[in-house]
Amino acid sequence: MTKKQPTPPAEDPQLEAMLAKAFRRSVPAAEPEAAAAEEVKPVPPEEQRCGLIAIVGKPNVGKSTLLNALVGQKVSITSRKAQTTRHRITGVRTLGHTQFVFVDTPGFQTRHGNALNRSLNKTVTGAVADVDLVVFVVEAGRFYPEDAKVLELLPTSVPVILLANKFDLIHRRAELAPWLAEMQTRRPFAEIVPMSANSARDVSRVYAICEKYLPQQPWMYGADELTDRSEKFLASEIVREKLFRLTGDELPYTSTVIIDKFEEEGRMRRIAATIVVEREGHKGMIIGEKGEKLKRIGTEARVELEKLLDAKVFLELWVKVRSGWADDDARVRSFGYE
Repeated sequence: MTKKQPTPPAEDPQLEAMLAKAFRRSVPAAEPEAAAAEEVKPVPPEEQRCGLIAIVGKPNVGKSTLLNALVGQKVSITSRKAQTTRHRITGVRTLGHTQFVFVDTPGFQTRHGNALNRSLNKTVTGAVADVDLVVFVVEAGRFYPEDAKVLELLPTSVPVILLANKFDLIHRRAELAPWLAEMQTRRPFAEIVPMSANSARDVSRVYAICEKYLPQQPWMYGADELTDRSEKFLASEIVREKLFRLTGDELPYTSTVIIDKFEEEGRMRRIAATIVVEREGHKGMIIGEKGEKLKRIGTEARVELEKLLDAKVFLELWVKVRSGWADDDARVRSFGYE
């Protein structure tokens, strides 16, 4: 829950004006309950509004958490490990006459230049090339060299909203004033939006702000669709999320998951997946003593998949070593990276 922020000192009109400029456009949209009620109403194509919105930022800034909040369901995995998101993930939310097509992207990597990171960075630059709006996510009150690198990639022909996430961690609203002044010198942002992705009211404000930048055109997806990704893809991502969360910082981020079998039998899914690592030691780390770690990864993934797919899931997991795969362009492509 976002904490109520104290009002800045009235005796500083310049400070108040600067803060008001960032906050004044954040007029609450319809409450989530009211918006959800609008979803069931048919809308003639000529009255529909729709557009692509790229969500970009450095690793671990909260892009996937924001996407899931905007869509209203988990479509992108999250963990504390950098570069958890590795693919262009599309999340769709249709409210009233407007369909928001959000595109989550990997965090732009500046520290390493292996084949995997080159592929991820290519995904980022490709995602911002043909969208109607860019939401550039940073931490409220902070701007790192990695943030500046992402900002350099953004096209000047597309409006960019600076979304200052984790605003609930700022104790006094006035503390943002110097930071806001600095941000305004970096680029003429279309909007500056302080928010917390964990606040339903803040998420509603993002809809209202983004909507006016989207063109009037027919929707790209059905009104009840939430993502363009397949169940097979979601299965691999959920397994990878549990892998990262249960191994912590010990396991290198280059580990990946390949789906070997995905069979549908009515309300049942039979899935076999391979966890690929680069070293033999990593394999033992994942399997754990008497296979307990691998069993736990499988159990947690299965439980979440059953909830997500609304089906009974049988999941088999294997672990294989593929030395140097993350720096092999051909193998990176064969594992499903662009």
